[in-house]
Amino acid sequence: MVAHSVQNNVIDSASIEVNRRQRRAKTDRLDVRKLLTMLLRHSAGEKKVWSVVRVPSVDEEDRRQLHRELTTAKQDRTRVINRIKGLLAGHGVQLVLQGNVEAQLDQVHQWDGTPLPAALLRRLQRAWQQVSFLTTHIQKLEAERRALLRHRTDPVIAQVRQLFTLRGIGINSAWLYIMEFFAWRDFQTAKQVGALAGLTPTPYQSGQSRRELGIAKAGNRHIRAMAIEIAWAWRRFQPDSALTQWYERRFGAGSARLRKLGIVALARKLLIALWRFLKTGVLPEGAVLKAKTASR
Repeated sequence: MVAHSVQNNVIDSASIEVNRRQRRAKTDRLDVRKLLTMLLRHSAGEKKVWSVVRVPSVDEEDRRQLHRELTTAKQDRTRVINRIKGLLAGHGVQLVLQGNVEAQLDQVHQWDGTPLPAALLRRLQRAWQQVSFLTTHIQKLEAERRALLRHRTDPVIAQVRQLFTLRGIGINSAWLYIMEFFAWRDFQTAKQVGALAGLTPTPYQSGQSRRELGIAKAGNRHIRAMAIEIAWAWRRFQPDSALTQWYERRFGAGSARLRKLGIVALARKLLIALWRFLKTGVLPEGAVLKAKTASR
């Protein structure tokens, strides 16, 4: 439709107003009338009538294929390895899956000293061949990513390099943050950063009743998972930063549940700090660069 100069909006279906009655009339005619009414309100300038989905361009979506394929390959390898361990555990066998596993399978015995059944042995050998294939595939994808990071000069790769200079940020997180998040949205406020990651709070208040329902989880799930993982790493590798010290003062002496709740708040603050670092070049307060980067 865009190619034919037709203006269109993609709407998040979960944001469309719905009657909350238990029994309500629903027909295509009523749905069309409701959507047309909301479209008129949206065209008149009402911003909260529904949520318009920001669709990435073809090039922006294509940049996501490498790390998503890499993530899928790692998940597939883990799944096959867990299946091998489960099949062995069913026969009372524990095996370290390293080195020449096929040779180890030929020599392994069950709990009573008898050899593994022939059909099971063949299945385990085929499964380990899948693991070997996936490992080779992962190595090729990682080599391709390293080559792009070394030789490409476009602004997107430059942002990956910039984020990678921070201690506690690895190549996986830097690549994911840029390709999935910072490279295709021009954020104007910190609230937009938190909202797209799904790390915004959802308070519930009615009369005297007030409670917090947790984070919205309405944004990019890849970024949200990585943001929480990096928040834990930030505490370890950036102990003198202002964000780490804020976390330790407020949540460090609390229970395990309180620390987990606090790490979500730290993840949101850190994500905003990284956005500002990419936008302005100013380091997060108290943060340091990697040693090799600093020496260069």
